Amino acid sequence: MTITEPSPPGPGRPRIGVLGSYGGFNTGDEAILTCVLGCLRSHRPRARLVVFSRDAAHTRAHQREADEVVDWENVPQRPVLDVLAGLDLLVLGGGGILYDGEARRYLRLVGAAQARGVPTFAYAVGAGPLREADDRAAVRAVLPAMADVVVRDEESRLVLEEVGIDRDLAVTADPALLLPPEPFTEQMMRQEGVPGGVRLVGMSVREPGRAAEKLDEGDYHALLADVADFLVRRLDAHVVFVPMERQDVRHAHGVLSRMTAPDRGRILHNAYSPGQVLGFMSHLDLVVGMRLHFLIFAALSGVPVLPLPYSGKVFDFARRLGAPALVGVAREQAGLLLAEVDRLWDEFPQRRADFDERVRLLRERSRETCVRCGTLLDGLPALPADPVDPVDSVEPPNPAGPVGAADPVDAGERADPPDPVGPAGPGDLTGAERPRTEDQRSRAGSAFRV
Repeated sequence: MTITEPSPPGPGRPRIGVLGSYGGFNTGDEAILTCVLGCLRSHRPRARLVVFSRDAAHTRAHQREADEVVDWENVPQRPVLDVLAGLDLLVLGGGGILYDGEARRYLRLVGAAQARGVPTFAYAVGAGPLREADDRAAVRAVLPAMADVVVRDEESRLVLEEVGIDRDLAVTADPALLLPPEPFTEQMMRQEGVPGGVRLVGMSVREPGRAAEKLDEGDYHALLADVADFLVRRLDAHVVFVPMERQDVRHAHGVLSRMTAPDRGRILHNAYSPGQVLGFMSHLDLVVGMRLHFLIFAALSGVPVLPLPYSGKVFDFARRLGAPALVGVAREQAGLLLAEVDRLWDEFPQRRADFDERVRLLRERSRETCVRCGTLLDGLPALPADPVDPVDSVEPPNPAGPVGAADPVDAGERADPPDPVGPAGPGDLTGAERPRTEDQRSRAGSAFRV
């Protein structure tokens, strides 16, 4: 376990924890972390920001706004609980966290913070599927005790309401919609073997999962290869596969190997920060993809988007963007899929103004999460305001370094690791317990105990 040596927060320097699937495993999650840290810094420039990471070394190297980094998976519980006890606020999220096999792990830490009088905030989290009893119980125990719960889409609100959450659930948008781009230079294009002066189509592929439950992997790759070949012929384009997680590279190779024009395909292999992946989108003319944040990055860049929904979060984003969305992927749908690509290309110039307005509104919704978090910070009596001028923008700063678009593993499909903090109660915390107000004691009493 790696924990940076804490320093006393001092007057006006609160300690704010951020918990999520961080550590370079997924480019979208790293984009979210960059934006969450940027939001917190905009409201409390002098705060000490503590990130609970699945790979502390990676987070320390690539997230310069993190003042402390804590490994929380597969480590002894006591040091993690000590850090939790010293926080003034714990932020959960954002992104897809509350789903089967994972929700209970994150909520154990949230519950531990609540039991020690630490206010907690859900930052535009995603929820679902939630069918397993342990995960549903954890959600019902912890979320009602949170100071505020913000979800990133309607699908997540419906899932939580079905589980039995009976409290206000604000719906905003994904935090990564506020990510600033970084340059993706011509030299970087040459290093990847991507030609210049031609039309470029971006593709994002992942394991079939729920997107293609009735297809074996070979048929699934062949279907996407048909789409790629169509784009090559229809647009006289080159296709660039953009991995957002490590295993995406294997599936991109599977698609490329089945193309009739593989010489027109490239796979990005180098490690890039989320901002650089976003910057790469400015070189593209159209995108077809499955990964949510690949689609978000394309939309932010004004590129026509054809989502291939494999989950509710992608379908919800497609709906809010006004983009065509096929439900699931099946080999017999190849003709329909190609027709949608064709129509998207032909009609996008006429739809561009509406598309841009929808993206603007999504960004505004994303900013609302940061505003709600700032309001919570301002309302906590233990957190004196920083003596600085108000910050007008909630845009986060650029990330410090590469995040490894080609070397993460799938956060959504990974095996369920051992619980990082095992059973514990209020008496298991070492060190002095934080003083708590009556209201905090009331919230902690209804929390999910770990």
